[in-house]
Amino acid sequence: MAAAVTMARAGLSVQVHEAQSTIGGGARTLDLGLAPGITHDICSAVHPLAISSPFFVDFDLRARGLEFTTPEVSYAQPLDDQPTALAFHDLDATVDRLGAAGPEWRRFFAPLLDRVDDAIWLSLGDKRSVPETLRDVPGIANVMKFGLRLLSQASPAWNIPLSHESTQSLFTGVAAHAIGGLPGMGTAATATMLSTVAHAGGWPSPVGGSQAIIDAMVTDLEAHGGSVTTNARIDHVSDMPAARAYLLDASALNAAQIFSGLLPVNVDKSLRRFKQGNAAAKVDFVLNSPVPWTDPETARAGTIHVGGTRQQMAAAEADVIAGRMPAHPVSLVSDPTVFDPSREVNGLRPLWTYCHVPFDCPIDPAEYIIKQIERFAPGFRDTIVSYNSIPASEMAAHNQNYIGGDIATGLVSFYRMMARPRMSWDNYSLGVPGAYLCSAATPPAPGVHGMNGWFAAQRALKTRFGIAEAPSLAP
Repeated sequence: MAAAVTMARAGLSVQVHEAQSTIGGGARTLDLGLAPGITHDICSAVHPLAISSPFFVDFDLRARGLEFTTPEVSYAQPLDDQPTALAFHDLDATVDRLGAAGPEWRRFFAPLLDRVDDAIWLSLGDKRSVPETLRDVPGIANVMKFGLRLLSQASPAWNIPLSHESTQSLFTGVAAHAIGGLPGMGTAATATMLSTVAHAGGWPSPVGGSQAIIDAMVTDLEAHGGSVTTNARIDHVSDMPAARAYLLDASALNAAQIFSGLLPVNVDKSLRRFKQGNAAAKVDFVLNSPVPWTDPETARAGTIHVGGTRQQMAAAEADVIAGRMPAHPVSLVSDPTVFDPSREVNGLRPLWTYCHVPFDCPIDPAEYIIKQIERFAPGFRDTIVSYNSIPASEMAAHNQNYIGGDIATGLVSFYRMMARPRMSWDNYSLGVPGAYLCSAATPPAPGVHGMNGWFAAQRALKTRFGIAEAPSLAP
């Protein structure tokens, strides 16, 4: 959608073809039929970058009427037999809550908060150009600060700067979002950036659900002459009308299939070789009351990372990488009704969860997630009215990009952040004039931030239409 909006605002005729009956991909809110009036976010629910990524800063969802709820506590990490570790919107509050561990958390993040945009641009850039914000002396200094912290958490010495169990687990819970090896460059980069954003502006969620973001983008697209056709799966480029540019929000494999027979041989091979990442399995619950966390403070967080200690999460992720189902998988939980009362209907409320599993795993994740939550919230099982469970092997049924449950649309590693989906100076070009990839299989990597599409569209505008300056996205 970011690519479509950008192209339409440049004055071009834009048609969007969506395979599903509803548009939005990983940012949809649907009635799953579990309880009257209850809707669920079927992939993403909390959006740290929906107001802070460069694309969305320009697009400005709030100015378009979207309401966001930003919890005072961005994320939480429940721990056995001790208080939950909490990352507040405010760094000082986080340090106070962490007690003796607080000073090391401050030393790690306070320097990055001086110029938060530098950390965001460093993480969300196209990995080929240097943004203006990073070209001055303070910007270079911030790159070094960010890099040193990233390296510390990507090495076996990761326990030196964060030496307490509370700070270790708090950071690692965010790192696990990348579903990769712990410690590792990809996971460390994810945690460093997202944790910095958590203390700078918080992790907001749109009131009513993730679909509100997509609806705002569709409204803007249509206002600039674009159109959307749903139930329009594309298997080959011949399924689409003739056009001067094609921008695919597809996996690398699907892109190769859509342009089968037309791609340069080396490009085709590279796309088909792009390794899938590890997987997620989803369970959407309907509850008749809030989750009964042992530490009630846990409920103050918009996102709750359920995995225990750093060592326990690292072991679980190692199992995933090795193709084994962890006995205690890393799980993510969000209870939107705590911050958005409109999500509760007739005393019932949705609960959003997923857990990390091996690629293409066919195992039903429900009991695993229930047990993990019960570990920190005894009695949770008694609050469940109904649920919908989707194994990793079935995730692609509602989003073609999620092959085998790989919600990142390709492995997230340091190398694969740079060579995504292949090693090329232009990661968005498919090697055919007018053909571009704009999905999470391109830099900067996954997330609801719009940057993949924005970068791809700018290249298409310049090379195919001679438009060197990207159009304004302002409302």
